[in-house]
Formats: sequence, structure tokens, C-alpha cells
Amino acid sequence: MNEPSVEILLVEDNPGDAFLVSHALLQRPATLLHQVSHGKDALRFLREAVQLPDLMLLDLNLPQMNGYEVLSQIKTDPELMHLPVIVMSTSSSEQDVLRCYRLHANCYLTKPLTLQDSATLMLALEQFWLVWASLPRCSRTSRSKTRL
Repeated sequence: MNEPSVEILLVEDNPGDAFLVSHALLQRPATLLHQVSHGKDALRFLREAVQLPDLMLLDLNLPQMNGYEVLSQIKTDPELMHLPVIVMSTSSSEQDVLRCYRLHANCYLTKPLTLQDSATLMLALEQFWLVWASLPRCSRTSRSKTRL
């Protein structure tokens, strides 16, 4: 059985935005997309995963635990901090952008308003992060061994 070449964790509570992202990303062969809609579920998923995803797409406005809190916990956890996190938000506020980069987001994208622009953004995201960028691969087993 072939394993997916790329695993992505999508943290998005808006069903429409989640559909746009998942529809675009699942057009790519060998992509496994995990989706959660709450910040606490995202952290639970990451901490229980045998194999961490290669990439995380994180919305800021989430119930239970917002994206800033999730990002902060990921980037201060030695076992998770290497995970590339792309923040995707409707906000283009300079304060939000700066806050995310100060929390060590790997990228900040403002969600487009149209379907066409969303498709274009997802294509660009896919090309950069899934084709050109080198992503770390880390399983729970190898992470546990590095702690010894």
C-alpha cells in the first residue's frame, strides 16, 4: 500500500472555507488531509499522532482555543516546534500579521474573498509548500527517541 506523500492538518471551523481548502488540496494525488475545527482538537491530534503532518493550515478565529494560542503552544513545544504552520485568516491587520510572526508562524495568508482567488491561492500554496519547499518528516517514535 502506498503511503501519502504529504499529510496536512487543516484547522478551520468555517465549513465553507474548509471546503474550499480541502477541495483544492485533495486534487493533488497522494495528499492526506486531516481536518479539525477547534484549537484544542488540533493540539490533541498533534500530540497523539504517530506521524506528524508535514504541514498545518491554521485559522485564527477558532472556538475553544484561538489560533494564536494554538500557534504559541506548537512553537514552544520541542516535539512540535519544527512543524510548518501556515496561518490563514480573513484579517489583513498588520497587528495580526505581526503577532503571528512573533509567535513563529511560517507564513501568514489572508483568505481571498472570491472562489477564483481562493483557487489561485491554493495553487500557489501547493506549488510552494508541497512542491518546492523541503518539509521535515518526523514520527512519534523518532521524536521519542531523540528525548533519551
